[in-house]
Amino acid sequence: MTTDIQDLLAFVAVVKAGGFREGARQSGASASSLSDAVRRMETRLGVRLLNRTTRSVVPTEAGARLMERIVPALGEVESALDVVNEFRDRPSGTLRLNVPISAARLVLPGIITPFLQSHPDIRLEVVAEESFVDMLAAGCDAGIRYDDRIEQDMIAVPIGPRFQRFATAAAPAYLNARGRPEHPRDLLSHACLRGKFPSGAMPLWEYEREGEIVRIDPSGPLVVRIGGAVDLAVQAAIDGLGVVCLFEGWLRPYLDSGVLEPVLEPWWQRFSGPFLYYPGRRYLPSPLRAFVDFIQAAGDVRHSRAD
Repeated sequence: MTTDIQDLLAFVAVVKAGGFREGARQSGASASSLSDAVRRMETRLGVRLLNRTTRSVVPTEAGARLMERIVPALGEVESALDVVNEFRDRPSGTLRLNVPISAARLVLPGIITPFLQSHPDIRLEVVAEESFVDMLAAGCDAGIRYDDRIEQDMIAVPIGPRFQRFATAAAPAYLNARGRPEHPRDLLSHACLRGKFPSGAMPLWEYEREGEIVRIDPSGPLVVRIGGAVDLAVQAAIDGLGVVCLFEGWLRPYLDSGVLEPVLEPWWQRFSGPFLYYPGRRYLPSPLRAFVDFIQAAGDVRHSRAD
């Protein structure tokens, strides 16, 4: 039984886009050609791959299982073909990164421009989100995550600052009115501006000083989705609504300008910086290899989780 690779690509495009029309828009093909390709696959395989309604197109159980296997396989095919790039004078192609919004804001800005200026034939696509997706199934070549979020079978290379801190801050006017906390547990009586992951989990605020670790679950008038809505919490803190806890790098401009005041700074917890991670394939796509080499040449300490 044979299936044309173009039909497989059409199937993947439809599933990723969530429909034939959007799949056509993203792939440059027509919706009818994508529909014909999926129909051919279903006829050859003798099983329905997609459930189609007037509002959505979603994979059946068989289609989902096929996606799990075919996306990494297609990635390997692309990597194998990309070996030819080694015979070019300079690498070319598309590099797709899946990163948390904090990395898009705090890590990548100082890297992207010099990297693309030194590799003009490479096109970079960045997907920024807070959901911990399967990077390969999402069609990405690599991702950025923190140490405890990286699968054990991935290569991990340090990127960006090697250590970061979570900072807590509030507007001076708020602290003048409500008092300045002296211990993390004092925050339980303050208005705290919280963040929630897409999964619904709301991380505790964690502090550490001289070996003592304190975790608290404060409350307050505002909860935002971690990622795209975080700036709402920052602005609310600037406006005097309450206390915010976030990456120090995110809050640093406001701390330096004085519109926010550090709270409990001796307790701010330090943690390991992020890593670029990618599967340990024998042949890396040349854009990814160029990106890894660029990061390492920039002075980051080499580190790997797997060979």
